[in-house]
Amino acid sequence: MIFKTDLNYRKQSLLKLLVTVQEHEAEIIKALYDDFKKPAFEAVFTETEYIVTELKQTIKNINKWAKPKWVLPSLLNFPSTDYLYQEPFGKVLIIAPWNYPYQLVFSPLIAAVAAGNQVVVKPSELTPNTSKVIAKIIHKTFEENHVKCVEGGTEIAQTLLAQRWDYIFFTGSVNVGKIVAKAAAENLTPVTLELGGKNPCIIDETANLKLAAKRIVWGKFLNAGQTCIAPDYLLVHQNIKPRLIDLLKEEIIVAYGENAQISPDYPRIINEKNWKRQLALLENQTILLGGQSTAEDFYLSPTLLDEPSMDSLVMKEEIFGPVLPILCYETEADLERIISCYEKPLSLYIFTENNGFAKKIITKYAFGGGCVNDTLIHFANKRLPFGGVGHSGIGAYHGKRSFDLFSHQKAVVKKANWLDIPTRYAPYQGKLNSIKKLLNWFS
Repeated sequence: MIFKTDLNYRKQSLLKLLVTVQEHEAEIIKALYDDFKKPAFEAVFTETEYIVTELKQTIKNINKWAKPKWVLPSLLNFPSTDYLYQEPFGKVLIIAPWNYPYQLVFSPLIAAVAAGNQVVVKPSELTPNTSKVIAKIIHKTFEENHVKCVEGGTEIAQTLLAQRWDYIFFTGSVNVGKIVAKAAAENLTPVTLELGGKNPCIIDETANLKLAAKRIVWGKFLNAGQTCIAPDYLLVHQNIKPRLIDLLKEEIIVAYGENAQISPDYPRIINEKNWKRQLALLENQTILLGGQSTAEDFYLSPTLLDEPSMDSLVMKEEIFGPVLPILCYETEADLERIISCYEKPLSLYIFTENNGFAKKIITKYAFGGGCVNDTLIHFANKRLPFGGVGHSGIGAYHGKRSFDLFSHQKAVVKKANWLDIPTRYAPYQGKLNSIKKLLNWFS
């Protein structure tokens, strides 16, 4: 197919996509609001403008990224020249989630197209308005045998996973990620799984508490907490816990007012099932703030919980909503006891002025990525890889890494003919010591 080999075709497709997404920005913003009342600011900040900048970066760099890379040759192969060729995998399936339904379709799609693949995209059925606009943009931009959008629910996803693909990119829950991995294993298909987990946020005695509270509230309640890298629970040093709680309450009111339900800046839970799940997390808990809900629009206010039991439902699974448990700790052994209860998280956050403490935490615990003295912002740097580890995900992308992710790195050695050292050829009698010396010399 021409788009697998013709770099200009890929670039022109991305340029056309840039024009199309810009034309439909207002429509996407409205669709996101209609699906779960995502504010226009968050829609632009986390979805539409993110994709525009990603497209511009990819278009600017695609020629450089796709160019064969010279690699320093091994002296064992002297004389030779060595190269890495970026080869498309072929047919790629992208399954996107509902929480950032626009960004998490187009971000991997841009890279897959840039790398020269054919792509089938399945947006989330839980955001039907956004899905409809996505399908329109893709149909308007691409030839059908290049990129195709397939809308539908679980049955469609199962049908797609039953097909043979050359690469699968999935963003979603750990449980569904396991299903995707199992389906991919049937054909030995490589996968990227962007999943989640219980992301700890540690606040020690030295932290700037007012700034910490502001940044925690922003990172936790953005998108009503429906963010895979949001702080899942706080671990607060016991000496500063009362003060931090007061500041968190203040910052929630500053951000969303006394009644977040009438705030234009606060989204809703995506659907009834997820709303009921969030309410179940609050049962038998000590609520410090929030807990108000309405069934009509799946509203749940920003909610703070005090010292939930480790055996409670809210501490057993990823929350993925506007509920924030607050636990205290006294020693680093307390931190280890709690954090070690869970699989490796997608993110970890530390608020501290003690650089030694921050370094110790970063080196001690495995996690996908994180921040010191902030939340979420590591996602914004396209020069940093984004992805999980262990149960929080397989593979990482963003920036050039996205292009590399959707490209097979094909190694080629071009050997010269003007010199041919005979040691490697049979018969081997009398050559053993020579080959040992040769290998040791080049090691």
